[in-house]
Amino acid sequence: MKVKLGWKVYLDRTPVTSMQATLPKGPAIGPGQKSPLVVTFQQPDGKILTTEGAGSGKVMWKELSVAATVVTVNQKGVLSLPKDPRKSDGKEGHIVVTAPSHPDLRAELDIPVRYNLAFVANFSGASGSNGLDGSSGTDGISGSPGSADPDNPSAGGDGGDGSDGGDGGNGGDGGNAPPVTVRIALRTGTPALLQASVAAAGKTRYYLIDPQGGSLTVRADGGAGGSAGKGGRGGRGGSGGIGSPSGSSGHDGSDGHDGMSGSDGRGGLITVTYDPQVKPYLGSIRTSSQNGPKPVFQEVTVAALW
Repeated sequence: MKVKLGWKVYLDRTPVTSMQATLPKGPAIGPGQKSPLVVTFQQPDGKILTTEGAGSGKVMWKELSVAATVVTVNQKGVLSLPKDPRKSDGKEGHIVVTAPSHPDLRAELDIPVRYNLAFVANFSGASGSNGLDGSSGTDGISGSPGSADPDNPSAGGDGGDGSDGGDGGNGGDGGNAPPVTVRIALRTGTPALLQASVAAAGKTRYYLIDPQGGSLTVRADGGAGGSAGKGGRGGRGGSGGIGSPSGSSGHDGSDGHDGMSGSDGRGGLITVTYDPQVKPYLGSIRTSSQNGPKPVFQEVTVAALW
């Protein structure tokens, strides 16, 4: 249907003379990043066709084949690099794009790996659950009408009282962050890179950081306490019935009490062990342990981490 409407084209029915692959967000990609791929085709009359997605074009990705090394490419033409830098260290990504309907055409692209990114290792405690709001009270029933006829008067009925609103629930306490151990070694070369491992709660994550523009922030903050639930509104008293005399209106119900906010969790102790060669680059290592002890930095020999 999209082809019939002119929104898409079939390549096997479209003459093209060349194809080129580009990364519009830049030539390089970092660990854990994604980057859209765009393939451009030139037709014999000079007109340009591009792929759908980031290329906003008419060529469908299902009509292309992409072979990739180091990086991966999904069915929508989006590149990904694994978060673990050990899988890309010392390597360069490469892709080859072909069109089965045009076997004489191909596009190749080298994809450098960059490490000057702001990496974050977050082992903070979970936030507490928010308290539930109290239910609103029900309104009182209006009084039954009487009669205001002076020859046959009758009193109106009293309105019913509104019920009390329910109390709000208490917020849950924030979770405590675990202790975190960080080890940092220097990879000499041009540029010099920092190898880092961050371990906590039985998990270890690895990072490779270019201190010229890159950084690693390690977080072990206590989880925020959950917010208190609001007390429910008291029900309105029912109006008195009209009569002679009119009935009395019912009393409003009391509003429920707000709950209590949960307590913030405790931050975890962050211990950073770094090699003496790393000292000039410690400004690239940042820590945060809100509601916890101050981080500990210790300088000892640290061998290469991989």
